[in-house]
Amino acid sequence: MSEDRLRVLFICTGNSARSQMAEGVLRHLAGKRVEVFSAGSKPSVVNPMAIRAMAEIGVDISGHRSKSLMEFIHQPFDFVITVCDSAAETCPAFPGRAQRIHWSFPDPAAVEGEEAKLAAFRSVRDGLIERFCDFIQHQGLADFVPAEQR
Repeated sequence: MSEDRLRVLFICTGNSARSQMAEGVLRHLAGKRVEVFSAGSKPSVVNPMAIRAMAEIGVDISGHRSKSLMEFIHQPFDFVITVCDSAAETCPAFPGRAQRIHWSFPDPAAVEGEEAKLAAFRSVRDGLIERFCDFIQHQGLADFVPAEQR
């Protein structure tokens, strides 16, 4: 683990939307000062609506893939952040010094209707941006937050 880079892992059940969006947002806001990963307890595929909502703000997650939590279970992290309630309840403890954080975001994929669903994805994306601006400032990375996001 690099001493000058935080390592952050986002976990959600399917690693298809919320954790993928969180990975993209934090990487975009914090730049190279943070190593960012995401995984799921039951990985599936990246949701096209997540890709679309992120593209609207200039963040490309189209190359992301859904990954299993087991790929990361023995890696060191500074923070392990769950972004769905199910993952928070079932996520195993991580060895080492990782600080566990839980941010509860509703599942945007569960919303019915295409326009309502897209609005739900946008809402999660915007909520993540708000959380990360605070997180980045508390970690001493505020100089990496774009001015328009502060």
